[in-house]
Amino acid sequence: MAISRFFALPSHRETWRLAWPIILSNSSVPLLGAVDTAVVGHLPEPHYIGAVAIGALIFSFLYWGFGFLRMGTTGFVALASGEEDADEVRSVLARAMILSLVIAVFVLLLQGAVLWLSLLLIEGSRAVEAGAADYFSIRIWGAPAVLANYALMGFFIGIRNTKAALTVQIFMNGLNILLDLIFVIGFGWNVMGVAAATAISESLALALGLYIARRELLKIGGMWKRAAILSLAKMTRLLAVNFDIFIRTILLIFAFAYFTAQAAKGGDVTLAAVAVLMNFVHFMAFGLDGFAFAAEGMIGTAIGAKRPDKLREIVYVTGFWALVVSGLYALVYLVFGPAIIDLLTGIDEVRARANDFLPWLILMPLVAIWSYQLDGIFIGAVQSKEMRNGMIIAFIAYMAAMKIFGDLWGTHGFWAALMVFFVMRAVTLAVVYPRVELRAQA
Repeated sequence: MAISRFFALPSHRETWRLAWPIILSNSSVPLLGAVDTAVVGHLPEPHYIGAVAIGALIFSFLYWGFGFLRMGTTGFVALASGEEDADEVRSVLARAMILSLVIAVFVLLLQGAVLWLSLLLIEGSRAVEAGAADYFSIRIWGAPAVLANYALMGFFIGIRNTKAALTVQIFMNGLNILLDLIFVIGFGWNVMGVAAATAISESLALALGLYIARRELLKIGGMWKRAAILSLAKMTRLLAVNFDIFIRTILLIFAFAYFTAQAAKGGDVTLAAVAVLMNFVHFMAFGLDGFAFAAEGMIGTAIGAKRPDKLREIVYVTGFWALVVSGLYALVYLVFGPAIIDLLTGIDEVRARANDFLPWLILMPLVAIWSYQLDGIFIGAVQSKEMRNGMIIAFIAYMAAMKIFGDLWGTHGFWAALMVFFVMRAVTLAVVYPRVELRAQA
């Protein structure tokens, strides 16, 4: 394809229309974390910071495990949208909301066990653990709103309205920051104020999301059909897809947790350096997620419409821009990496150790981009078994690499193993990519 023809493809504009709200939405998350830290950082006792950090970590892992509620919903909504089946778009959203409510009920019923296990795995001082328990006992009541919001975010991305997702995210984080200041600085509620601010903002964000979803459904049309919503076959299909994605996500969570645990064996300085550099990984995800999410909605629509030509165009265009942005990340890390490290820590030993590992972070965007994009493609195509199987293979390769390279090169070997993990995730999906095109031709 000639270069001029490639850049004339309509998917370029659509890709950026969908990607920029996600990138901006993601970028608001670290601001919220900074405010949480700042408000408790001005309290008289240091254990408040640790309590909020541990409490937030528990919920990050807990909710990340239920990310399938967003991913599965996106794929099914996009497929139904491509087929122009408005009734099924509504039914997919309803099934996802029902599933999110059922899971939330179980989370609330098992909250005592979840907290006990979390504090058992994450050791802290008595004061820190007590504060984390206070934080958990309040924020957990936001679980129904959080999980329902996942389903709504999947719906918005599936209908290719990422601006709606941005609106909800910005509203939630902005309100959270405001309530942080009121509850902690104004009312003196310390850790419990931070937790209450988060739970309230999550719940009100759900109300806004439901309002926007209602407006979008009026545009889409269709009807709520109880028989279709409660269809055993379709509910079973939803559960099967979500279970595949759940397995994939749990392995992903464990892989990063294991990386940090192994790095901790190198001592406090090495662990601190790794913690600093993991911020680089999170920053990278803000940009790459935008194009992966854009691919999800567009791919599903193209498959639903039986347009293999459009599918190929979307793969090329979203992949091109994701590669461009990953190159920019690598360049920024190359030029400004040491300065970013200096901003994140003032400890000379940690700075020096982090700079030792920095070359891995410069390389990472160019390696990780392919796993991000292929995840987006397969989520949009609702081909979860391939994602599950690919992750299992990649995880086995990663664990072997952690052992082999770790023994050879220490912590540098762990970074090398992480690169193997990214590569294998991409390779295992690239091998079965032709199945996605066959879906569009069927």
